[in-house]
Order: sequence, then C-alpha cells, then structure tokens
Amino acid sequence: MADLIAYVDGGSHGSPGPSGIGVVIEKPDGELVRIAKWIGHQDNNVAEYAALLEALQFAVERKATALHVYSDSELVVKQMTGEYACRSPRLYSLNWMCRKLARSLKFGIAYIPRENNLEANRLANRAARRQIHELSPA
Repeated sequence: MADLIAYVDGGSHGSPGPSGIGVVIEKPDGELVRIAKWIGHQDNNVAEYAALLEALQFAVERKATALHVYSDSELVVKQMTGEYACRSPRLYSLNWMCRKLARSLKFGIAYIPRENNLEANRLANRAARRQIHELSPA
C-alpha cells in the first residue's frame, strides 16, 4: 500500500467524560475506511491523540509508505510538528508512541478547521455517545 490520507478527531462529553475517536482514511484507490471507537472516560486531548494513534497503527499494519493526517486539534498538530513541547505527563506517552510510529512512515500532519473535519468529528461523537467499539474495520 502506498500513500494514505487520514482525517482524525477525538472527543469527550465532559472533561473527562465518555470519549470516542473518529478516523476516516482514504486509500490510494479512493476507498474510504471509517473507524469509530469508544475509548472510555478520557479528556479531549487524550481522545485527539488516540485518534491519531489509531490512524498511525492502521498505516503501519498495512505497510503504507506514507501517511498524511489532517486534524482539528491545534495542540496535537503543534506538538507533533515540534512547534510545542509536550510537557503534559498525561499526554507524553501518547505523543511518544505517535512519534515512534510516524518515524516508520513518510509522515505529515496539518491543522484543519473543525468544519473541514466533519465526518471524523461525527464518528468520534457517535462512538462517545453510543460506546461503539468499531464501525467499519479495514
């Protein structure tokens, strides 16, 4: 598998509260894979990182060569690009795992406004509300 594009979002209803992730991955042939998972009671930043981690794991497991991620979390994007340091003990291990997986790919991540990330947001919210563990496995 060559290049993948992923739209990721995580959300919690409360901080912490019921949380879910939503990931939409576009394969090279245009096929979309949609993932929604309940991740327990977390805060929003943990949920955002969990969504990124899910996209990275998907790419690595399928031997993708590149992954470009779009996220509406400025914090995650700026920490992953090195613009912000990750000083939070709560987020450090998630950041470390994401960086480790990203090194095995040609990886890029960019911020997009929430209105351009609606499908991933919808999946994350649905998972948080309904405690869905997976919608459409790859």
